[in-house]
Amino acid sequence: MEILDETTFSGLRVLMAVVDAGSFARAADLLDISPSAVSRAVSRLEARLGVRLFERTTRSLALSEEGLRFQRQVAPLLEGLQQATADAASGAGTVRGRLRVDADPLFAALVLGSGLARFLAAHPALQVELLRREQPGDLAADGCDLSLRFGQPRSSSMVARKLMETRILTVAAPAYLRRQGRPAAPQELARHQCIQFRNPHDGLPFPWEFHRGRKKLTVATSGQLMVNDAATLHSTCLGGAGIAQIIELGAERWLADGKLVELFPEWADERFPLYALYPSRRLLPPKTQALLQFVTDEINRHRGK
Repeated sequence: MEILDETTFSGLRVLMAVVDAGSFARAADLLDISPSAVSRAVSRLEARLGVRLFERTTRSLALSEEGLRFQRQVAPLLEGLQQATADAASGAGTVRGRLRVDADPLFAALVLGSGLARFLAAHPALQVELLRREQPGDLAADGCDLSLRFGQPRSSSMVARKLMETRILTVAAPAYLRRQGRPAAPQELARHQCIQFRNPHDGLPFPWEFHRGRKKLTVATSGQLMVNDAATLHSTCLGGAGIAQIIELGAERWLADGKLVELFPEWADERFPLYALYPSRRLLPPKTQALLQFVTDEINRHRGK
């Protein structure tokens, strides 16, 4: 038989009210129920425990020896439970505790890293653990509160919230273009050095796609170099190793100062999404809500909004 059920907890509440009030009638007033309801609750608790809690006469009411011992054991536990409940309720809107975030390394470096000091200063009671990993792990097994990932999420029990979309650009450094010439159309890439990006799932390079409105063009490309992380893709392209396809987010400054040249702006309608993944839609902790708002603000700041 389950002892600590809802009926038992209700009986404990009534028991403490009777002890505090000194009678069933006054306890009924405190609890805003009838005296008979108080009597029934105490009787059910006694039956559940198998002990007599009160010695009753027509003129007096007192705890029995077993009742007194039980009351002394239970009182501090109930008080602690009430305090814990009050603390939880008062902290429901407080950003505090530990926040473990699984993040795409490129997004962590481009967006999170530059503004995280401001976020931490705004929430001094919060501790953040930022895990930069090329591939997401198991959020529940890793104890993560939130994951920030590029690409369409795979089907899972996690809530997937799209935060943004960024364009896919085809770019090259001026040094490469001076050496090899500038392709006039995507089809001309077959004769160029194209830096390949390795698909972690099958080990093959990602295909190169070009989108213009509803038109989609897939071009076979090749090159001497294949990489498996965005930072290396950026640095090798900036160094003139070849042509690359990159996301626009984070590359704005290189395009603005001429360190990278966008090759086919008329074929740059492909979008790459960023998603936030977290366990539940209901009762999202304030710490998670705060980080999501910070990420949104940082994205808008990078885009100049």
